[in-house]
Amino acid sequence: MPIYEYVCDDCETHFEKIVINKQQEISCPKCASKKATIQLSVFATAGSGGSSAPSSGSSGGGGSCCGGGCSCH
Repeated sequence: MPIYEYVCDDCETHFEKIVINKQQEISCPKCASKKATIQLSVFATAGSGGSSAPSSGSSGGGGSCCGGGCSCH
């Protein structure tokens, strides 16, 4: 069951709902308005793609949030 993020169009409260089917009625938990806009979700994963520890050699940059290869810092 997906969890969707919404923002109320009336009071601008952000909230999440588990949606069982798309015909499910959504209402704001603060003001009970039925007008809500679905938001794009940004989520983090605990991946095995790389290590956050700096490598011991070759690139010479700092290991910033992007790995240090783009010189954004």
